[in-house]
Amino acid sequence: MYSRTITVENTVGLRARPATFFIQKANAFRSSVWVESSDRRANAKSLLGVLSLGIKKGDTVTIMAEGEDEEETVNSLVDLVLSIE
Repeated sequence: MYSRTITVENTVGLRARPATFFIQKANAFRSSVWVESSDRRANAKSLLGVLSLGIKKGDTVTIMAEGEDEEETVNSLVDLVLSIE
């Protein structure tokens, strides 16, 4: 398993449109992927799961993946979250 922890800096967090981009990117990989915030974990390939975490600006999240492309998966998702404005 590979994981990275980041702080969400964009103004809307991972809600609605950014969450859609996030799960689309997560679904492009073979690994199982989770996102964790405030001791709650959700399947990163599920829009409802990601939205249920209520991730907003300033929240610390951990993105985890397990599988053959786990490192690439996590790094790609971290880059996406950090690039959302």
